[in-house]
Amino acid sequence: MEIVYNLKQIDKAVNFVLEQAKFKTLIFKAEMGTGKTTLIKQLVKALGCEDEVSSPTFSIVNEYEGLTSTIYHFDLYRIEEETELYDFGIETYLDSDAYIFVEWPKLLEPLLDNYTEVSIYTNENQDRVLQLKNSN
Repeated sequence: MEIVYNLKQIDKAVNFVLEQAKFKTLIFKAEMGTGKTTLIKQLVKALGCEDEVSSPTFSIVNEYEGLTSTIYHFDLYRIEEETELYDFGIETYLDSDAYIFVEWPKLLEPLLDNYTEVSIYTNENQDRVLQLKNSN
């Protein structure tokens, strides 16, 4: 499944992801600067969180409270080994009923059973192309 949008149409992308994602764990794949964090900020807002949303580049994870669920936003860019995931208790987060949004999921992906992959790239018109794929 795929849609094309620009930043002025980000609500279109948010609605698409929330309607089509089969799982509450979403992994985001895209080159740096393509809009992963921008999309995640809008997803968190759409889920009812009024807090300021920022990238957890240095904290690894940010926690937000939505209207009906907790939301964890991970940035695993600085994680170099799978053992580091366990060092901060990744299994506790994965075992929760929270929304889990993960940027740079390369080391985490093999540990996941059910998740939705969100891939974003920029096309020749500088629009974003969002591809969504549910596992299983």
